[in-house]
Amino acid sequence: MSLPEYREIQCAAGRITRITLNRPDKRNPIGPVTLGELVHALETARDDGAVRVVIVTGAGGFFSAGGDLSQLAGATTSGPAIRPATFRELLLLLSQMGKPVIAMVNGPALAGGLGLMVACDLAIAADDASFGTPEINVGLWPMMIMANIFRNVPRKQGLELIMTGDKIDAQAALRMGLVTRVVPRAELEGATLALAEKLADKPPTTMRLGLRAFYDTQDLPLGDQLARLEAGLMEVLGTEDAREGLTAFMQKRKPVWK
Repeated sequence: MSLPEYREIQCAAGRITRITLNRPDKRNPIGPVTLGELVHALETARDDGAVRVVIVTGAGGFFSAGGDLSQLAGATTSGPAIRPATFRELLLLLSQMGKPVIAMVNGPALAGGLGLMVACDLAIAADDASFGTPEINVGLWPMMIMANIFRNVPRKQGLELIMTGDKIDAQAALRMGLVTRVVPRAELEGATLALAEKLADKPPTTMRLGLRAFYDTQDLPLGDQLARLEAGLMEVLGTEDAREGLTAFMQKRKPVWK
C-alpha cells in the first residue's frame, strides 16, 4: 500500500503492518496531528486486503505518555499533511478494523497511551513496562479512555487506578486484565511477531466477521446478543473460509485461505 510521509508516526506496511509512534524525545505524545496520522494509517491497513495483522508500538523505549498537552492547548504543528483527528475517531476505528491489532508495549503506557493500548485487541508488554492514568494529578480525568478501560478491567480496580493516578508494573497490569501477556524485554519483539504470524495465518473473512460480532454485540442484552450472534454464525457458515476450512479438515490437509 502507498503511504504519505508521516510526521509523528512511522508505518512499515506489509502482511503484518507495524505502526510506531515516533516522537521519542517527547515520550510519544498523542495529539490531534498524531491521531490523524494513526487514523489514516489504520484505515489504509484496514482497506488493504494484503494486510492481515497490525502492530502498534512506540519508538525509543516508550509506548506513549498520553495526550500532547501542547497540541491540546492549540500549539499544533503548522500545515499537517494528514487531517487531524480526535481520540473518539481513533477508538471507534480500532473497534471496526476487522483485523487483529496488537499493542507491543515496549515501555510506559500512560493516560491516552494506556487508552490506545487497551483499545487494541491484544497487548503484549515488556516486563519492565509501567502503566497508569495520571490525569487526576493535573486536574484532569481520563474521560474518553474509560470506555475501553472498563471493557477490560473490574470496576473497582479501574477506579482505583484512575482516582489515585498511581503507576503499576507489568505484572499488576496482567493481573488486572490490562494486558494479554508479559514477557522479558529481550523477548518482546519475538513474542509479538510470533503471535502476529499465528493470527495472520487464520481465515481473514472469518476473523473480520468474528471481530465485528464481538464489538457490535458486547453491550447488548443477552437475548439481543444471542440473536445477533446466531445471525453472525449463519453468515460465517456461508463464507468461502468456512467451506475451505471444513473441506480441508475432511481431506486432512492445511486450508488455503483466500
